Amino acid sequence: MKDYVGYEYKEVAAPERDVSLWMDGYESFGWHPDENRPAGQSGSTVHVYLKRDRRIINKMELTRLQRNFESCMREVEQLRESCGRQALVWALVIGLAGTMFIAGSVFAVTHEPPLYLLMGVLAVPGFAGWAAPVFLYRRLFHRRQRQVQPLIEAKYEEIDQLCQKGHALL
Repeated sequence: MKDYVGYEYKEVAAPERDVSLWMDGYESFGWHPDENRPAGQSGSTVHVYLKRDRRIINKMELTRLQRNFESCMREVEQLRESCGRQALVWALVIGLAGTMFIAGSVFAVTHEPPLYLLMGVLAVPGFAGWAAPVFLYRRLFHRRQRQVQPLIEAKYEEIDQLCQKGHALL
């Protein structure tokens, strides 16, 4: 006869590319996939259902380490997102400035009498402002990515240490 085991349950929503890391981390804190409820996916997010024994020893310390793990994982995601966010803002600002120059160029040519010289002077930076954001975005994205990579690696080291401590408590 099998002994009764009471479980506590948890649902985790993780980005698709980090599901393995999330699962490995949670296993270090006593969580296991719930075989009664398979993982589901919505967009780029995977919903994983976990369970662990309610009577697990060192539960408070494991919970504290787990919260630190979750915090570190959120920080890694925020660092990754910061690369695109900053580059996007600058690209939009340059694109908007280009649009304002083009608008000035249109007003100059529709003026009575048409101001062709002013139209040409305003059109050049306008078209440059429309073309530059693509290249600017790539450059700023890669620059920010190089700046953030050591921070992400440091967070991964911290995550590894937390998981090692959690696993030692099981």
